[in-house]
Amino acid sequence: MNQRSKPRPPGSVRIIAGHLRGSKLPVPDRPGLRPTSDRVRETLFNWLQPVLRGARVLDLFAGTGALGFEAASRGAGEVVLVERDPGLAAGLREQATRLKAGLRVENADALAWLARPPAGRYDLVFLDPPFEAGLWQAAAVALGPWLALGALIYVETPRNASPNLPAGWQRHRQGQTRDVEFALYRTAAGPTAPGADTLGPESTPQGDRQE
Repeated sequence: MNQRSKPRPPGSVRIIAGHLRGSKLPVPDRPGLRPTSDRVRETLFNWLQPVLRGARVLDLFAGTGALGFEAASRGAGEVVLVERDPGLAAGLREQATRLKAGLRVENADALAWLARPPAGRYDLVFLDPPFEAGLWQAAAVALGPWLALGALIYVETPRNASPNLPAGWQRHRQGQTRDVEFALYRTAAGPTAPGADTLGPESTPQGDRQE
């Protein structure tokens, strides 16, 4: 989820592609809650499409679930959404059931959830915490034991935020809009991990569109 200073009225965000294409997810009226825009999601998933099928995916600050549901729609093997707000988490479970999305929702604080012994390692993580909370560094450090070799991590921040991320994360794709910067990082790859050249072509969205 993205954050901004003023709340937006309730609305919806659509799933762009895959077997859930065109399905809409509600955007509850919460201060600062805004889903990642259509343009940014389209760019991100163009990057990810070559490596997404069958991947284990973690949407760490799920919010509206726009990123996690999009990954499930496009063929991810496992998707886990972590959301602290009980109302948002309940809504995500309801949408997962309605759409038969095959994903799991955890109602938990993301940092507390990451402090547990890892139940498995993830190939792709969406790291888009509330902007005002400044949780990028703490979450990135806590993610270490949860990441597979060569894991991809998507990070979204306000413009010019420059979060302090682990030195071992290599940036392979980046883009920006009027309000946000976003990038795709990769951890050190093992012998069987897909290389950076398997990612989709780099492109930057022109402007921002919301529904």
